[in-house]
Amino acid sequence: MNDSVQYDVAADLGDMGCGDLVIALAQAMQPLRVDQVLQVRATDSGAREDIPAWCNMRGHTLLRAEQEIYYIQKGEH
Repeated sequence: MNDSVQYDVAADLGDMGCGDLVIALAQAMQPLRVDQVLQVRATDSGAREDIPAWCNMRGHTLLRAEQEIYYIQKGEH
């Protein structure tokens, strides 16, 4: 069974902390159309909490989180 998430764009945000991370996430998501998926690599320990919270606040869907890799589907906003 293949349960990998298909994505449209990838962004390596490395060890960016909260402030820089959310700005970079917004910039990476901006050109995507609704329902497209962004794959993000983020190594900062706070990303585990920051990325889901950011998705919730911005109306995006966190499809999957695997260690340092996150799959975010763009919402309507």
